[in-house]
Formats: sequence, structure tokens, C-alpha cells
Amino acid sequence: MTYARAWQFAQIGRYADAERAAREGLAAAPFDGGLLVLLASVLRLRKEYASALSTVDAAVAAAPHRADAHAERAELLILLLRAREAVEAAGEAVRLAPMEPAGHRVLARALAAAGSPAPARAAAAHGLSLDPRSVEGLLTVAEIERDAGNREAATAAARAALAIEPGSSYGRWLMAMLDAERLQVRRSMRGLREVARDNPARPDLSSMTWPIRGVLSGLRRGLVVGAGAVGLSLLVGHWWDPAATFARLLSAVVAAVLIGFAVRVLVPAGRLPWRCLPLLPAPMRRSGLAGLALVAVAVVVLVVQAATGGWVPVVLVLALWALGARATFMTRA
Repeated sequence: MTYARAWQFAQIGRYADAERAAREGLAAAPFDGGLLVLLASVLRLRKEYASALSTVDAAVAAAPHRADAHAERAELLILLLRAREAVEAAGEAVRLAPMEPAGHRVLARALAAAGSPAPARAAAAHGLSLDPRSVEGLLTVAEIERDAGNREAATAAARAALAIEPGSSYGRWLMAMLDAERLQVRRSMRGLREVARDNPARPDLSSMTWPIRGVLSGLRRGLVVGAGAVGLSLLVGHWWDPAATFARLLSAVVAAVLIGFAVRVLVPAGRLPWRCLPLLPAPMRRSGLAGLALVAVAVVVLVVQAATGGWVPVVLVLALWALGARATFMTRA
């Protein structure tokens, strides 16, 4: 009865109530494996990863025969970036319950996190074969295929899942991100808005700022390639005069392409990414704003180079790129 009540709370997103009910049950039965696994799952959903891991370790110790305990441990280890341990835990879940699709799904995600795309795809496909109309199984296939760069297969699997369960938040989010990768900006942002509207208490701010982050990443790559090409042309220009003129033309072309790319993504995205940007954690927000400022200055410097020529603008562009890359590295660290 206690387990059922806690599980029902968890199903409707009332995680605090689910945790309270699970702990009440564990007060009377501290070694109940099912309650321990459920509590670990709730704590994971609440992003209390350290507590969740200690709880699931207790579940494995209390009931080592439970496949779901090992599967839940694998889920947590994936989030904690301990991919090899996650593969071991998921493998144990599959060994204990080879006909249970959930074990194969988490094994697929663990293998993908460990950098083994082919085994991950095989595990996801096998899990789906055990339950072909499983929405979670189809979305796992979509997730693994997306990570492997197979967007068409990922899209097909995500659409099949949404045909079965149109209201799936994760399925709609996944479709929105696949649209983002194809630069279907308006469709992607519309999908993300709908997902956020259905879950107003837990908006995915990082996803909704993807146009800004995507433009920043693309412009940084374009700047270093463009500035490098301009610098090479200027070097050749010391011996062959037309190359110096070509360098100025190339600077203009690179600047125009970068500006066009930014407009192509940011204009259709509208105001939503900019409204979400101030709500991001401070390090991400500062890094994003600083990166955009540096890239904007670098593009202006390329325009100056196109107008005047010379080495100084190219050196400035590369220096600005290096500063942006360093800021990104320090934020991630």
C-alpha cells in the first residue's frame, strides 16, 4: 500500500510527496528493496544525485537479485558521468532479467555514454524488439540514433513514439532538438514552447537558448577557419600581390557568411531565447554574453580588414577567438 501511494505520487510529478511516502514505508521496513529503488528514482528526478546513489546502493545491498535496482544504479551512474560503471550495472540488470526491456534500454544509454555507438544501437533495438509498441523503447532508439548522428532514423523512431503517445514531453522535446539540428528554427522553438507550457514548473532553459549557443559555436568555428584562410592569403601576398587583394575579399565574404548565419538562426527564433538567457545559471549566462560580444567584435574587425588590409585585424580576430575558447573552457571546468 505504501509503495503504491509513493509510486502514484511519482507518476504525477509530486516528488516531494513521493519521497515522504517512500521514507514512511522505509521507517517500518528499512530493507525493502522496492521502496529503496523507488526512493532512489525519485531522488534522481529531483537531481539529488548523491543521496540517490547512496539509496540505490542500499537497494542493491538489500536485494541484489532485483534487476530494477541495478538498472536504477546504471541510470544514476550515467548522470554522474561514470559510464563504464554504468555499463557494468546495466549489464547486471540485463543478466538478471534478460526479457525485461527496461534493462536493455538503460544498457543502450550506458553504452552510448561510454562511446560505444554500435553496441548501444544493438541494445536499444533488442529492447524495442521485446516490446515493439513501447514509447520509451522507441524514444531510446531515437536518442541513441541521434547521438550516433543518424538523424533520419532518430526522427522516424521519435515520430513513431509520438504516434502512440502524442503528449509525450520527452518525445516532443526530442523532435524539437532534431529540428534544431536541421536548422528548422521556427518549428524547433514552437515545439520547445509547447513542452515548456506543459511543464511550467520545470522549464528546460538550456534547450530554449539553443539558437544563441548554436550561433556562438558556429561563429567561433567560422572565425578561426576564416581568419586562418585570410592570414594564409596575406602571407602569400608577400610574394604575389593579387593574394593580398584576395585576402581582403575573403574577409568580406567570411564576415557576410557569419552575419548571414546568425540572422538565419536568430531571427526565426524570436525573443524566446533572449528571454531565457538571463534565467540560466550565472556562469553559463556570463560565458554566453561574453562569447557573443567577442564574436561580434571579431566580425567587425574582419570587416575592417576587408576595408583596409593588413595583419593586425587577423591577429585580433584569432586573439578574440582564443579568448572566447578559453572562457568556454573555464566555464565547463
